Amino acid sequence: MLDKKAKQRIIARFRVHENDTGSPQVQIAILSEEIKDLAEHLKTHKHDHSSRRGLLKKVGERRRLLKYLQKEDEKSFGELAKKLKLKIAKKMIQEEEEKRRIEEEIMAKEQLRLDTLEEAAKTKE
Repeated sequence: MLDKKAKQRIIARFRVHENDTGSPQVQIAILSEEIKDLAEHLKTHKHDHSSRRGLLKKVGERRRLLKYLQKEDEKSFGELAKKLKLKIAKKMIQEEEEKRRIEEEIMAKEQLRLDTLEEAAKTKE
C-alpha cells in the first residue's frame, strides 16, 4: 500500500488536468507502483500467498485499464507505456497489430471472393 505522499507525487506526475485523481493514466501509474512494491515484498516473503493473490488482482486490473486506454486514446496509451516502461504494453501493441493484420487479410479475401463472383456473373450474361 502506498503512503499518501507517494500517491500524491504519482497523481501530480500523471494527471491529465488540474483536479485529476481518477483518470486511467493516474490509476495505471498508481497500480504500477503498487505492483512494484508487492513484487519486492514477495522476493523476500516467498510464501506470502495472500499478497501474491493481491498482486495478481492488481496486475489484472492494470491490464484492463491499459486495454481500455489503448482502445479510447492510443496516443496517451503509448506515452504512458513509455513513461512507466511497461513490457505488457509492448505485448498489447503487438497483439493489436496482429489482430488488425488478420482483419485486413480477411477483408482482402472477402473482397477477392466478391470480385470473382461479380466477374462470374458478368460472364454468364
